[in-house]
Amino acid sequence: MNTPVNRRTFIQQTGLAGLGLALPSLLKGQSPSIASTLNPGRKIGLAVVGTNNRGLSHIQALDGIAGVDLLYVCDVEDKALAKGMAAAKEAKFDGAKALKDFRKALDDKQVDAITIATPDHWHTPMALLALAAGKHVYVEKPCSQNPHEGELLLAGIARHQRLVQMGNQRRSFPNVQAIIKDIHAGVIGNAYYARGWYDNNRVSIGHGKPAPVPSTLDYELWQGPAPRRPYVDNLIHYNWHWFWHYGTGEALNNGTHELDVCRWALNVGFPSKVSSTGGRFAFQDDWETPDTQMVGWEYEGKKAISWEGRSCNGFKENRLDRGVMIYGTEGSVLIDGNSFKIYDKKNSVVREITDRADAAGTNTASATGIRLDRLHVRNFIEAIRSGSPLNSPIAEASISVTTLHLGNIAQRVGSTLHCDSSNGHIRDNAAAAKLWRR
Repeated sequence: MNTPVNRRTFIQQTGLAGLGLALPSLLKGQSPSIASTLNPGRKIGLAVVGTNNRGLSHIQALDGIAGVDLLYVCDVEDKALAKGMAAAKEAKFDGAKALKDFRKALDDKQVDAITIATPDHWHTPMALLALAAGKHVYVEKPCSQNPHEGELLLAGIARHQRLVQMGNQRRSFPNVQAIIKDIHAGVIGNAYYARGWYDNNRVSIGHGKPAPVPSTLDYELWQGPAPRRPYVDNLIHYNWHWFWHYGTGEALNNGTHELDVCRWALNVGFPSKVSSTGGRFAFQDDWETPDTQMVGWEYEGKKAISWEGRSCNGFKENRLDRGVMIYGTEGSVLIDGNSFKIYDKKNSVVREITDRADAAGTNTASATGIRLDRLHVRNFIEAIRSGSPLNSPIAEASISVTTLHLGNIAQRVGSTLHCDSSNGHIRDNAAAAKLWRR
């Protein structure tokens, strides 16, 4: 597999065209039952791909899980690769090997699973390559760069019968699990509306200039399945998030967490109606996705969700820069990470659960701390080893991701979307339907 990446041959090699055949049953939310075939005494071999930021948290999370071995650290850029190897050494994964081309790790039969922390445009294609190689996959949010990729990923799971979990870690937070269960049991009556928000003080990315590709970077492999564009000096490592060609904006960069909790609390699937307002307001630069966005989703059964993102104004709401409020007929719930407060109809706190501080401290690569990240990664490892259920299988996680994609599509075409609530597909809007896939 150690060959240059040509986009056309890459797509042919992944078999994307044939993966849509199994979609009708998968879109009903079914998930394959996959029993573990591992020898109970053997360590689970892993490769971590993408170690400039989130992949470092993956390595640190694996450090606290028994029965795993990190075999490969992969990144297309030398400095990021060095950071990953340093993290592996600190975690005592002394046998880990450094790779620029992750495909070499897929050739190793000792690798049982990979974790993906690359730019968004690589998430689904890399997962498909791993599935085809017989590997299980832990992929950071969002699990797709567009709605069609989410469908391809579901079909890939059905074809190759491997596990895929997305990194929406709150699905494994014990206090969030508990309060969601209570909401479903009626602790605030009928929960009918949920609202999430995310605030930050991001600075301008300026105007990129054509520049030579750094000698430390394999830019051809970085682009991978994306249509080719010349290298510019304000794209890598982080600003790709704000370009539709590679990223998905703040809505999926951060809003995935809040929207997923909102949808979980209300127990809803795909929306029937989607609207979005906002734009790039704070600066005039190359940033394409909204820095200010308000998205609304309506659901059958008289329920609704909204999410507000302010990338460039960090004013906190409820003294939080991110959070979720769930509103019901008998009260409300505020969810902050792994903590929550229950309010009655007079706005008095009737119960409060506060998460204890992360004993290992807060890592800058993790918004919630490695202790809580580890719970989600451990769930993935246990599912591989014993066949126990995933907390966030793609059949469920992809609904949240597609829901946010629909918000971005509504924003880009400037119109309200009407959707098929069984699968999220857009109705009677040709311009919006074109954005369903790359």
